[in-house]
Amino acid sequence: MKLKCRIFFRTALCLVISAATGCGALNTDLSVPEKEIPKTFPNRKDDATIAGISWRRYFADPLLVELIDTAIRNNLDLQIALQRIEMSRSSVKLANGALLPKVGLNVGGGVQKFGLYTMDGAGNASTYITPGQIVPENLTDIFLGLQASWEVDVWGKLRNQRKAAISQYLASVEGSRFVISNLVADVAIHYNELLALDNELDIIRQTLRKQQEALEVIKLQKETGRANELAVQQFSAQLLNSEVLEKQTLQRITETENRINFLLGRYPQPIPRKKDVLFQAVPRQISAGIPSQLLANRPDIRAAEFEIEAGKFDLKAAKAAFYPNFNITATLGFQAFNPEFLFQSPASLAYSLMGTLVAPLINMNALKAQFNTAKANQLTAMYNYQKTILNGYVEVANQLSNLRNLQRMHELKKQQSETLQKSVDTSKELYRSARATYLEVLIAQQNALQANLELIDVIKQERLSTVNIYRALGGGWR
Repeated sequence: MKLKCRIFFRTALCLVISAATGCGALNTDLSVPEKEIPKTFPNRKDDATIAGISWRRYFADPLLVELIDTAIRNNLDLQIALQRIEMSRSSVKLANGALLPKVGLNVGGGVQKFGLYTMDGAGNASTYITPGQIVPENLTDIFLGLQASWEVDVWGKLRNQRKAAISQYLASVEGSRFVISNLVADVAIHYNELLALDNELDIIRQTLRKQQEALEVIKLQKETGRANELAVQQFSAQLLNSEVLEKQTLQRITETENRINFLLGRYPQPIPRKKDVLFQAVPRQISAGIPSQLLANRPDIRAAEFEIEAGKFDLKAAKAAFYPNFNITATLGFQAFNPEFLFQSPASLAYSLMGTLVAPLINMNALKAQFNTAKANQLTAMYNYQKTILNGYVEVANQLSNLRNLQRMHELKKQQSETLQKSVDTSKELYRSARATYLEVLIAQQNALQANLELIDVIKQERLSTVNIYRALGGGWR
């Protein structure tokens, strides 16, 4: 017996040593080249950042704040993200449970008949199961008790799986914050687009009235012989073109309202707003902070960092799968062939205890494939982290440059619009005194309309840039 035990433990030890030797070549310390983050953004030296400002303070329009509130309560993408958090939380609980012994109530029964000309059958035929009673031909077996099993986490596989689940949970939390940040920005962007369209519609309708007046003047001049039918046709065509532009703008307003309603998780309905808000001054200087603050403020960067942690623990768990598993199983309960003897203690008391050590031999290729997959996932997470940081820096740099240029364009477009508006009045006066042609009047009106629409668009882009900078810096989720 002692010899058999020695052989068993030697065999087990050899399995452990061979598994450990085979796993020594599996490297879990991975790294990728890292690019150093610049100290500042281009042409910026400010240390503060607007990312820490709550969106309720950053967006001063109370109507916009109310819309964002509704979106955060009802947006379907955000609800999906919150359910991902719940799934990740359940995965953590599942991983925690794997570390503990599994205990269950086992109630079972059965019947068995052995052939007479077998060792069991012949033995039963001459054996008394109770005093004066031979073992019955149909032997029943009833068991009632506890059954337990426990995988002893010797190599840390289960602990690493739990750590990976926790990291995935934290990544899902950051993912939901990233959804909120994008949702806040999207609502603000579409809201400002809607304000711009309202003002564009006003300009188009003002132009329509002026064009209608001009057409009436041309018709009167034709009656007096000072203009011809061609002039009337040209002014009519210009009026019709503006009417088409009005209808197109009305359609764009409807579509933008519906996009906002979709973000708010509701069916189409009017969006309350005040179009004059578009002309409220935007900050001349945006506090962007320093690039390293992106690591703390942007949820997508923090989520990518947690993905790296999860990949690292998954890789360690995949490596631990090469080592033998140590399992302990046990049962404790009452067992008898007849229910009336089931609870007679200690006669019917039954228990078992067994430990097993199982080392993988045949399925090594599958384990290697699993390890290589975990390794590739971790490297992918590392590269994605670097990409996310680079993308965040580029987004901020682009928007800062965009805002500076838009502010200059705003001034230039405003001057152009004022000049062309004066040219419309001048062309009318010159036409009345026969010192300008009707074509010059048409061109002046068309240029003024185009310049006014372009001015509105620049103002809109300027406001959108402040929203995009806020999002790029990691604001909007607090």
